[in-house]
Amino acid sequence: MARRTGVSRRTFLRASAGAAALAAGGTGLAGCSSQAASGATTVRIWSWMTGMDQYVAAFNAAQRDIHVELSVIAAGLSGGYAQQTNAIKAHNAPDILHVEYQGLVQIMVSGGLRELTADMADLASGYSEAAWRGVRPDGRTWAVPMDLAPMAFYYRKDLFDEHGIPVPQTWDEFRDAAQAVREADPDARITTFPLNDGSFFAGMCWQTGQQWWRIEDETWVVDIASEGTLRTAEFWQEMISSGLVRSMPTGTQEWIGAVHQGRLWGLLGASWSVGTLNKSIPDDTGRWAVTTMPTWGGEPANGIQGGTAFGISAESGVAEEALTFLRWLSTDPEVPRVGSTFTSPFPAYLPSREVAREAFTSDYFVGEPVYDVLDEAAERVPEWTWGPNALGMFSVTADELGRVAAGSGSIPAAVRRVHDAAVSDMRERGLAVRDAATEGRTA
Repeated sequence: MARRTGVSRRTFLRASAGAAALAAGGTGLAGCSSQAASGATTVRIWSWMTGMDQYVAAFNAAQRDIHVELSVIAAGLSGGYAQQTNAIKAHNAPDILHVEYQGLVQIMVSGGLRELTADMADLASGYSEAAWRGVRPDGRTWAVPMDLAPMAFYYRKDLFDEHGIPVPQTWDEFRDAAQAVREADPDARITTFPLNDGSFFAGMCWQTGQQWWRIEDETWVVDIASEGTLRTAEFWQEMISSGLVRSMPTGTQEWIGAVHQGRLWGLLGASWSVGTLNKSIPDDTGRWAVTTMPTWGGEPANGIQGGTAFGISAESGVAEEALTFLRWLSTDPEVPRVGSTFTSPFPAYLPSREVAREAFTSDYFVGEPVYDVLDEAAERVPEWTWGPNALGMFSVTADELGRVAAGSGSIPAAVRRVHDAAVSDMRERGLAVRDAATEGRTA
């Protein structure tokens, strides 16, 4: 795992110039409450999480002092983050904001979140290390972790076994396996590498251990075009150009058809892909297995794609009650039991993950137990800091890779353009930025 380096609050705030408003509401939550006419305190939450209505209903039914009111909003990159950011600016944000780890810094530097360091300190040891780091980008706690989404490789074990293809543990072995799949069935490919998803691409590059953003000497260092990311880009460019993998998006009807018909033998996905496969291709029960993501050699490492946390608005008048709900949502064993009725939760809180493991009764997958694989993947996640413009760069990445999918340019060239766009955007925002591309590469 990559060496951990702390970033002081002072350093983080200076690097994120214009974020002085973060100090507002930075004290503990005691005494922040108001009572609704019914006698229960109403807490408003905005979220796009599947099943949040069921979690809210379970909480409201369990007690009478707090009533959580849910408003379902568009998914983060489809408008949810913009809606929340606009509400913060207009001073009418809900009490609880939905953030993913990748979006936390961007919401945080807007000044819209309340600090939760003291209020969450007693739970720190219970969380997966990657999730806890994810809500503490500057060494202080700004959100409550909900789940984690380590990446993994899902594959058709029946077909791999039938044709004697070893399950790849490294990317070199993955290339060999891809060739063997095509030789076994000229119409089949080992997987698709989607060129429409910036979050997916970032997760694939995460495992190199070379962060796209980091803070040094009170300056943001941008290193998207790092040696590790370019190596990843070159590998997948060669895999696509040689016809060893497809490049279609995942989750589409075209993708579902290709998987259902045995034309795709694998999926590069995250923990939530357990549910994706089960729901999209239910007839494949007993055919799929999951293993940790192939690595580049050396110490095993693994990226993350997604993962949810929730923050409390800096201007909430019911912050104490909001925190009560979020602590319940994050740590109460009833939550993974409820979640297991409609999904395959992978909680960030380790005791809750054990509850989810026990509740997981699906016979869809064969081979190594799913939660064992995902646990190992979660332990392999290197340190990673999302930048203050990460969400915008996902869109830029998808646009640039879309040009590659249309036959224009290459993935490495697209990476360099994304890097330049990130540096330019941050400088236009008045942030202190150092461009690592002009300095040579760091390991």
